[in-house]
Amino acid sequence: MALEKIIINKEEAGKRIDILAAEKTGITRSQIQKLIEKGSLTINSRPVSRNYRTKAGDIIEITITEEKNSELISEALPLEILYKDEYLAVVNKPSGMVVYPAAGHSRGTLMNALLYHCKKLANIGGPLRPGVVHRLDKDTSGVMVIALDDRAYYDLAGQFKQRTINRKYIALLYGNLREDKGVISLIIGRSESDRKKMSTRVERGKEAVTTWKVIERFHGAVLIEAKLKTGRTHQIRVHFASIGHPVLGDKTYGKKIEIEVKSKEKILFPRQMLHAELLGFLHPVTGEYLEFKSPLPEDMEKKIKQLRGYPT
Repeated sequence: MALEKIIINKEEAGKRIDILAAEKTGITRSQIQKLIEKGSLTINSRPVSRNYRTKAGDIIEITITEEKNSELISEALPLEILYKDEYLAVVNKPSGMVVYPAAGHSRGTLMNALLYHCKKLANIGGPLRPGVVHRLDKDTSGVMVIALDDRAYYDLAGQFKQRTINRKYIALLYGNLREDKGVISLIIGRSESDRKKMSTRVERGKEAVTTWKVIERFHGAVLIEAKLKTGRTHQIRVHFASIGHPVLGDKTYGKKIEIEVKSKEKILFPRQMLHAELLGFLHPVTGEYLEFKSPLPEDMEKKIKQLRGYPT
């Protein structure tokens, strides 16, 4: 059982308790809200609601009971590390690998592998995802950064929050976009019909902006470069599905897992064709701008080569 105490100062007064507690501890906002509901987070020893506005001098107390099997286990899994120092690690995540342990995925995750390769991780972020400041979906490949100490965690998390991180993705989309470049600016929120999915058709959502440009056109598909100005859950997948051009192979949004390229001839896409190609940020200690690229994985290259074999 762990107990954390936080005293609110004048500058922090007026903020919602769930937002402020998430910022101060590194615990996700949804986890903070669950702690509030369970009575494990109190203000001045009294339970509060998630929308409580803090006052100067308030004392937040958070009691976290460690669950069984909540300790991250080191595993000798192959992992391509693009850069590592005492503060952070940059890795090339393969598709099919979950970032951190959760229900149904207690082993074989990127964090299990990273603990083996780095030995020391940050203390912040929770016992199963220490140092995780962003993530990629299981079937998305590409560049990720993980903090290895607490100072780096707070700094990198701040850069993501302030939207100063440079992120570029490559995706194969269904159909053919009319324009050669564009911007999708549609709010994203939890789907009202399926709470496991995100949607642009919501009354209350968060601002989400994706810029894109066409790299190459094929018969029934298009290769694009996408940049995120915001970082919402499943943003690229949701945005392009909402305009009728879902990511090929995405079984959740659009469900376009094959395209017909010739009479009775199809190309199958067993996983979503989405790759985080580039990640750039300021080093949390030195302030130096660092940028890392990951080449397209073999399975995406193979599908592009197949598509090139058919005239547009």
